[in-house]
Amino acid sequence: MQDLMQLRAIALAIAREVAPIPTLAQPRTLAARTLATSTKSSDVDLVTELDQATELAIAKAILARRPHDGLLGEEGAASASTSGYTWVVDPIDGTVNYFYGLSNWAISLGVIDAHGTPVVGVVHAPALGETFVAAKGCGAHLILGDQWHPLTPPPEVPLELALLATGFSYDRSRRAQMGAAFANLVPRVRDFRRMGSAALDICNTAAGRIHGYYERDLKPWDLAAAQVVASEVGLSIHFVGDRLGHNLTIAGPIALAARLRAELAQLGVID
Repeated sequence: MQDLMQLRAIALAIAREVAPIPTLAQPRTLAARTLATSTKSSDVDLVTELDQATELAIAKAILARRPHDGLLGEEGAASASTSGYTWVVDPIDGTVNYFYGLSNWAISLGVIDAHGTPVVGVVHAPALGETFVAAKGCGAHLILGDQWHPLTPPPEVPLELALLATGFSYDRSRRAQMGAAFANLVPRVRDFRRMGSAALDICNTAAGRIHGYYERDLKPWDLAAAQVVASEVGLSIHFVGDRLGHNLTIAGPIALAARLRAELAQLGVID
């Protein structure tokens, strides 16, 4: 456990250290939007020069502190582990938000063990002024300023009273499928939020700000850090399908997550 606490401290320090790179360069107005961009999986899947610069800075910081750890980064950084730990990195989770000057984006640093189990997570949202941190067996916290606030298990609510969050795949055909399911669910729940960062959506579920979350086609770097935060407060995390390809992720209190999974299966979202 002490090893994981040390890893958590290092992850938090690195997230804070690199945060000025994207924060100071974020375009806050249309006139300021001069970032170089390209696309990845589809024409709506953006990557900016700041995603790449931030990941490079994270990789260098990890290498300096933990040279024997492995690395898996969204923008291609990769190295094998000889320590049993691998860092799973999303330098800017919520790139589209970032590019358009919105505040809901985060630096997501997760650590998995030799079995592939996420054991440490830091989700740092500098534009929001908050950070979620967790280590397996050590609980989860929300850091606001200098204050660490422990997260407690969120309450169960019936689906009809649930405030849910979701996101949509970059694959256009799957976006259409998820849009149809979304339209079916909207009148049957309290409301939806579409905030644009999977890591923050899962952490906000852990904090009880929203009741449940689901999304298709997430990748390991979207999940690794936030999954630790969610697990440490007792949330149920359902994974359906291949985690490296087409999949469905559902997070929430146990009963709500099970109900949501059943509803999505009926709507044809689960293959």
